[in-house]
Amino acid sequence: MVGKNILEHSVAKSHEIFSPSSQELNLLDRDAVRHQLETVEPDIVIHAAGRVGGIQANIANPVDFLTKNIDMGLNVISSAASVGVPNLLNFGSSCMYPRAAENPLREDSILKGELEPTNEGYALSKIVSAKLCEYIVGEDSSKNYKTIIPCNLYGRYDKYDPRHSHLIPSVIRKLDDAKSEGKKIVDIWGDGTARREFMCAGDLADLVFFAVDRFEEMPQNLNVGLGRDYSITEYYEAVALVIGFDGSFEHDLSKPVGMKQKLVDVKKLTDFGWHYKTQLIDGISKAYNFYKEGQNIGV
Repeated sequence: MVGKNILEHSVAKSHEIFSPSSQELNLLDRDAVRHQLETVEPDIVIHAAGRVGGIQANIANPVDFLTKNIDMGLNVISSAASVGVPNLLNFGSSCMYPRAAENPLREDSILKGELEPTNEGYALSKIVSAKLCEYIVGEDSSKNYKTIIPCNLYGRYDKYDPRHSHLIPSVIRKLDDAKSEGKKIVDIWGDGTARREFMCAGDLADLVFFAVDRFEEMPQNLNVGLGRDYSITEYYEAVALVIGFDGSFEHDLSKPVGMKQKLVDVKKLTDFGWHYKTQLIDGISKAYNFYKEGQNIGV
């Protein structure tokens, strides 16, 4: 999702971008990664790949979420450093922050407490990559290897399978199915009061190009988000408004909900000079249209 949103951004055409698919370049193969970087000789590497998913996928596949993301991060970042790539933009995640950290989550609170168990493996892998970037910069000041830490994302090219998707695409699929089937009651995991911050992936792509043009000025680790959050129930209500679902919700209190709040501190981002553009209802409308387009062509 992130990579495709970067590629379709209006500024992308002013850059020469090499963007191999997983079939063309296996990031779990360090030799293949190194060979590709030696061949291309990029000015900057943007590491946006990952094994990602929502709470169900994280709980069901902790080994994959830990090992595959660690391997990809180590292979890309270490190989880039070893062949002399001067700049690298690494993607972290707000899952990197301790479960009990004070909100809004500041960049300096990483490794200051226990992680959220439901996505611990994924979080550990992202911490490893971010720390590796810091270590490389510490050993070689000529390299700019930095990490952006986005809040939760949604948008075009998202996954809409409830077994693997994040909250917003999962709710879009669930409520669209409910409307089509004439259901009047939809369940919500937990009591609906947990709060999350979701940003449109197109806005993150905009930040990427903004940062690339100002890479020297960018902090080592930079939160990227809205600076505000919504409850789970509010996300359901927003999606229902866009889709036209007029039923009601009931809460399944037996299901896990993860951290009660996950809101990133955007002070450094504001000082850096960037601000998100897409409002929630507009973003959900774009994501829903993309989902329906995919259904129409059999995706």
